Amino acid sequence: MHLLAQQSTWSNLEEAGTTGDGVATIGSLASVFSNILQAVVAISGILLFIMLVIGGFNFLFSSGDQKKLEKAKGTVTNAIIGLIVLVCAYLILLVIKTFTGVDVTTFKLELK
Repeated sequence: MHLLAQQSTWSNLEEAGTTGDGVATIGSLASVFSNILQAVVAISGILLFIMLVIGGFNFLFSSGDQKKLEKAKGTVTNAIIGLIVLVCAYLILLVIKTFTGVDVTTFKLELK
């Protein structure tokens, strides 16, 4: 797992599904999909943080105006609901993995 300050590499792209002459095969799609999924999760975390910061600033600068205060509460509430949805989605995947034994938290194609 990489933090944003670290350089991220395209994992498994080289060995995933290329022929000897450099032509991509269907196995390359697994690594591309995996990297896109990692980027979506990272971007959703960043957006969640931004929503919390914006909601906090709106709370601070509402200056007693009830309309602005309700808008700030709505922003923070929606950010917390988004966090709960992200965590619950991951927990559901872990429950599926526990009961079935199938690792659904990683994406890989079994090509034969």
